[in-house]
This record gives sequence, structure tokens and C-alpha cells, in this order.
Amino acid sequence: MYGSDQYITQYDNELGQPWKKENAEKWMRSSYPFFNADKIKTPTLFMGGEKDFNVPIAGGEQMYQALKSLGVDTQLVVYPDTHHSGWSEEFEKDYLHRVQAWFDKYLK
Repeated sequence: MYGSDQYITQYDNELGQPWKKENAEKWMRSSYPFFNADKIKTPTLFMGGEKDFNVPIAGGEQMYQALKSLGVDTQLVVYPDTHHSGWSEEFEKDYLHRVQAWFDKYLK
């Protein structure tokens, strides 16, 4: 997700720039879920705001596509014109309803 969120300085300080060979292992470890998606069997619900610059929905979209291509039950919900916080009451209600329905389906 380098370059798609607000944490470039932290990435550079903690992991180094991803294109430098000496940093490759750190980046591979931090990308563990994506590079090991074939081991994920748990149904997964991804949700986020279209304009979230703190936790960009692109990460959820990538994992959603990976799990979908592997046949894992997964769902992606992107709330339009929405940032990381300050969602409308309509979106908050929808979010809570979807999470509850997901838990009811898989945990009851």
C-alpha cells in the first residue's frame, strides 16, 4: 500500500523504501496476508470508505479479489464518497446491519 495512504514517512522509517533490495524481506513480511491468501479459508467481510486516505479501500479490494478467486466466501462493501470517519447515519446503520448479518451467518 506504499503511496496510497498517509503513512509514507512511517513506512520509510520502519521498513525502508520497498524497491531497495535490503528492505525486500521486511516488505514481504508486512505483506504476509496477501502473499499467503491461498491459506485463508475463513469467510471474510471487507468494508470501507471510498475516499478513506487513512486505510484505503484498495487493500480490502486486493484481499477480496484474492479470496474470491480462491473460492473463499467473501464480500466487499465500499461506501461512496466516504472517508475514514464521520459516516452518515445511513451508512452507520448499514455497516452495523451487515456486520451483524455476517456474524449471524458464520457464528451462530
